[in-house]
Amino acid sequence: MGKLNNKFPGKDVSNDDLKNKFPLCAKKYKTHKSKFKVAGIEFGGKTIPIFAGPNLAESRSLVFKTAKEIKKIGIHFMRAGAFKPLTFPYRSKKYYETREEGIKWLREASNFYKLPIISEIMEEKFLPLFCENVDILQIGSRNMQNYPLLTACAKTMKPIMLKRHYGSSIRDLLGAAEYILCEGNKKVLLCERGVVAPHTHRATSRFLLDLQAIPALKEITHLPIIVDPSHATFWSDWVESMALASIAAGADGVMLEVHPNPKKAAVDPLQPINFPQLKSLVKKMDNVAKVLFKKRVL
Repeated sequence: MGKLNNKFPGKDVSNDDLKNKFPLCAKKYKTHKSKFKVAGIEFGGKTIPIFAGPNLAESRSLVFKTAKEIKKIGIHFMRAGAFKPLTFPYRSKKYYETREEGIKWLREASNFYKLPIISEIMEEKFLPLFCENVDILQIGSRNMQNYPLLTACAKTMKPIMLKRHYGSSIRDLLGAAEYILCEGNKKVLLCERGVVAPHTHRATSRFLLDLQAIPALKEITHLPIIVDPSHATFWSDWVESMALASIAAGADGVMLEVHPNPKKAAVDPLQPINFPQLKSLVKKMDNVAKVLFKKRVL
């Protein structure tokens, strides 16, 4: 690498960044795109994988019911958290964690329904548990720049989804991804999940989905881009339009929050969609993908 220039750090990606700060993330040529498989499902190829499931693995029965329904719909990966970070340290009976037990429920359901899973890891000490039971390690937005955790996860060579922090630039995101690639782990997914802004169009919204990040990232990186419209909008009525827009903008995958009874969800009950809504949405996403990219969701 050439001489590093840190005299003028900024939020925008420069040629110096591409050459010296995250050369492993940067495209080598215009059509350069990473393709890799996880549990037999290809990212960066002709299929656009969909992740779906509850925010929290609330119970074994919920996990199994969700796995059964999303498998019938054609979802590729089940998502659910057993370890849940909260903005504030205080928890009630509603905002609980199922922790090690929740991870084991996910693996049981995965084995029964042949459905690979993704779940968020927050601490390095749980890596053995996750590596044994989870197909993709999710690094949540709050840990995007937790470099020791990134490095430790990378060394396992497990596939990793890295979520962009809601206050971080694309430059920050790629810098974090470089920590993973530096360890020789090439199975990295970047996830756009909304950014903070002065106005969010609705009092209950916390973030704005940065759809512009999709083409912006595709100009400079070869890594697949996943979009999470559920967390970004925080409003289930908007999830469909933003999911369709994500596919139209070139997303390589979509993460959706789904719950059998959204109003009774233990975490963030305003944002999940139900199973009939998921089935309808996936068909619409498939149609958009076919029209624009000759790709398939189903």
